Amino acid sequence: MNFESVAGQLWEKGACFEMRNILAQATDREHPDIRRKRLLFRCWHRGTQESDLILGPFAEDSLTTLNNDQLGRFEALLDCTDPDLFDWIFGVSDPPAEHEHDVMELLRSFCTERHRAPRQIGQHRI
Repeated sequence: MNFESVAGQLWEKGACFEMRNILAQATDREHPDIRRKRLLFRCWHRGTQESDLILGPFAEDSLTTLNNDQLGRFEALLDCTDPDLFDWIFGVSDPPAEHEHDVMELLRSFCTERHRAPRQIGQHRI
């Protein structure tokens, strides 16, 4: 029996479900270290280099300090599109109420501080 036939049988019996609910339930039960590693991977593999360079360092720096509720809020942010996240992080537009929270503020602060810090490439400070 292949996946398509099983899915078809479930659909015919009215057993359709939302994948998001299944993933949310799985993340609540999984070991915190596994959850953090999965989130770190998602941050470094968004699909665009710009997203990776914003979210990856934030995740490396912050994931170990976030509690379970904050991890859930961060995970919800990762479900948003990159253009929306950029606009919210850099203040182009305000996020919807469900994404205006402590984790969004941590992400904004991280990006602001990161851009203020002098960086060095080779022998040149930029």
